[in-house]
Amino acid sequence: MTLLTVENLSAGYGKAEVLHGVSLSVAARQIVAIVGPNGAGKSTLMHAIMGLLPRKGRVGFADEDAGDAGWMVQRGVVLVPETRALFTDMSVEDNLLLGGFSRWRQGARDLRPSMDDVFAVFPRLAERRRQLAGTLSGGERQMLALGRALMGQPKLLLLDEPSLGLAPKIVADIFRVIGAMRDRGIAILLVEQNARAALQIADYGYVLEMGRVALHGPCAVLAEDARVIETYLGRKSAARHVDG
Repeated sequence: MTLLTVENLSAGYGKAEVLHGVSLSVAARQIVAIVGPNGAGKSTLMHAIMGLLPRKGRVGFADEDAGDAGWMVQRGVVLVPETRALFTDMSVEDNLLLGGFSRWRQGARDLRPSMDDVFAVFPRLAERRRQLAGTLSGGERQMLALGRALMGQPKLLLLDEPSLGLAPKIVADIFRVIGAMRDRGIAILLVEQNARAALQIADYGYVLEMGRVALHGPCAVLAEDARVIETYLGRKSAARHVDG
């Protein structure tokens, strides 16, 4: 089942168009990776899909034409932005409760089971539940951002650069959690500068360059593409790739 459909999407800021006719899709229980250089339009794509930017083209979710960000959240689409957007002067616990606010508005009055589930995924957050979010390390902040997203019981997660600025060991931990989210049935659209990690975990990938889809395909195929190897994976392609 296809959850997210993006067709011929164009978007930008003011009169400056950043995305030019981008099309992609995300199926249920699938991780789809968007990789590409800085300035390619990856974060713009996430914000446009979420309805945070004016857009042209079609965005569909679960067979409906998508509306604005509020519409998306109500239907189970959650964006974890590159900035993480935490409330730094609030506790870990209160940040998590805010992640369940949309469910609370829809009648879910007991969010504690969801919070216990987040603490099971991120035991470190349980240890720091009373601590202010602004005092957490970078890795802990990313855990909190992901945990807050899980509080909304999402059907689709939009993850924008989840490994940005993190130490390699923490990056590995974060990507293990992302894989576990898929195992729980959550579909994920992943924007990631670390192309190697993204292509290892994702099922399907798109290479975005200058606001357009330059390549796409199963990640196992993209990881063996000569252009992807030399440009994004940081190693020389083998002769068999160069020769086709």
